[in-house]
Amino acid sequence: MRFLLVILALLFFISNTSYGQKLEAVQIYTDNQLLGLIKENKHLGQVVLDECQLVQDIEARATKSEYPSYQFLWGDMLAYGVCVKKDVPLGLHFMKNAADQALPEALEQLGRYYHTGKFMQVDVEKAMFYLREAAAVNNLKAQIRLADIYAQGYGSPLDYPELYTQLHHSVTDDKKIHQQIAKILSALAVKMPEHVVNSAKEGKF
Repeated sequence: MRFLLVILALLFFISNTSYGQKLEAVQIYTDNQLLGLIKENKHLGQVVLDECQLVQDIEARATKSEYPSYQFLWGDMLAYGVCVKKDVPLGLHFMKNAADQALPEALEQLGRYYHTGKFMQVDVEKAMFYLREAAAVNNLKAQIRLADIYAQGYGSPLDYPELYTQLHHSVTDDKKIHQQIAKILSALAVKMPEHVVNSAKEGKF
């Protein structure tokens, strides 16, 4: 009898513990935490890992508090239908709001979408606009894509020195990206007089 009571008590404890774990609330991300997730492109995955518990909090911070990091997250969630009903136009609206507040990842993403035609028609001029803004705040992805667009004959030679400076002073521990940047710099250098290249290396142009 005592053994049976012990078993019943143990089962009750396990059941309550499991139930309590299921009800444990997920804490909303700090702005720094979310920015870190966005930079590593893990923001949507984290929302899914958190079992979509933070949808209302994320929406409130995007629509009411207007935090650019949350506008970007909410926009991505809407555009890709993560934990919410898919709504691409509204998602792009929030991405642009984040870009208007100069969030580098939002600027780069919109530039990439305009360049590749993701969710919208290809518009290289708009792509260059957003990518230049992102490149100016040291977004390496934007700088590399912008160089690729220049290599296709778009843009003005007057824009080359600024991009050369940005890439020359960029930092990465990825060997492949480092080699890619080296090739880009060589290609840009061919398009500019030597004295301009030297000035660009020193940030003077």
